[in-house]
Amino acid sequence: MKHARRRQSRLRTRVAGTTGLLTLALGAGIAPATAAEKTTTAPMTTAASPDTAASSDTAAPLNTAPAPGELTLPAPTGRHRVGTVDLHLRDSTRADPWVPGNQPRELMVSVWYPATDTDRYPAAPWLQPAAAAHYLARSQVPPGSVTLPTTAGHIGAPVDRGAGKLPVLLYSTGLHSPRAMGTALAQDLASRGYMVVTIDHTHDASEVEFPGGRLEVNTMPPGSHSSDTIAVRAADTHFVINQLASLARGHNPDVDHKPLPRGLSKAVNVNRIGMFGASLGGGAVPAAMHTDSRIDAGANLDGQFFGPSINQPLKRPFLLFSSQNHNRNTDRSWAKFWDHLHGERLDLKLLGSGHNSFVDNQVLLPQAAGAFRLTPEQLVQILGTIDPNRSIGIQRTYLAAFFDKHLRHRHSRLLDGPSRHFPEIDFVR
Repeated sequence: MKHARRRQSRLRTRVAGTTGLLTLALGAGIAPATAAEKTTTAPMTTAASPDTAASSDTAAPLNTAPAPGELTLPAPTGRHRVGTVDLHLRDSTRADPWVPGNQPRELMVSVWYPATDTDRYPAAPWLQPAAAAHYLARSQVPPGSVTLPTTAGHIGAPVDRGAGKLPVLLYSTGLHSPRAMGTALAQDLASRGYMVVTIDHTHDASEVEFPGGRLEVNTMPPGSHSSDTIAVRAADTHFVINQLASLARGHNPDVDHKPLPRGLSKAVNVNRIGMFGASLGGGAVPAAMHTDSRIDAGANLDGQFFGPSINQPLKRPFLLFSSQNHNRNTDRSWAKFWDHLHGERLDLKLLGSGHNSFVDNQVLLPQAAGAFRLTPEQLVQILGTIDPNRSIGIQRTYLAAFFDKHLRHRHSRLLDGPSRHFPEIDFVR
């Protein structure tokens, strides 16, 4: 009993301590939910690395940052170039739960996919201008000291027909965090032949920019319960899948009917869908899977679970991917959920990582630690000791192996047990 109390205390310290540090020093990133099952307005953060091809044990080096102040993301490692398009979606059947009145729920999503002729299309920014300005201001970054990165995605580039029908991967980010935080993983998975859809959960996310420069920020009431937040995210995900199904039937789901990339509607495969998320976004994946049976496999990147989905049987494959000091031996919600998993289940621990090693800030913050007012000691506390590029490369490799197996029927020996190529991965038995 005494040991159990100690473990729970360590978990509370991990969550509350890191959140407090980022609240004071950063004000941007991925916020974990607290052990008391209340969402916080304090944020947390993410990752990047040298590694690999989807179905191999080998590692390939990624790019490094060029000029000081000009932040970069690791280049994708798949064989396809990457296109992207932002879609403005409106659910007229559902009121936005985070604002007063009866305003329809609106979302912004980014679609990432294998593309051709990318040289003729501009690279997409990591955040749109109004959202970028808000992100930097709330992060207390001195004006002009940091330029946020451009991505590997080219806006509106035609879909690469050679990639065939594209399995869909949905991404949900951390509490009060923009969808951009999953870009390093999303663009890499797209380069490996997936259609990745990153979702902004409006008025939960710290900033969401809609067409015309309209900026919506976090308006969630203080003390909102994480189980309620997760339920909203599950409903958002169900709606997005419906819009993708409409896209597959040849309709344009964008509210403003913006031109879609050539070949997009014919490429989407809604018969093969996976979902992954970081922090609270990972905690929302089981609820989304229970809400929508079309999601065939799920992965949680270090997120605590809340709500009834923890205790409901799930017969589809699921990957738990944890940081150094967090797994089902320290988090009771993970232990409960594990016992209710009746499909293939994996519990992987990334040695040397922190809770914030699963979003883009892991690679962005070290490039401009001074501008973000972070000391080397604080970076270690936030991001762990693993090299950011190595961390993101490992995540890319194992996520691709997991979804390749369950959405493409391509088995990888990486999922069978420890690999000498990736000693940082511990299989929690």
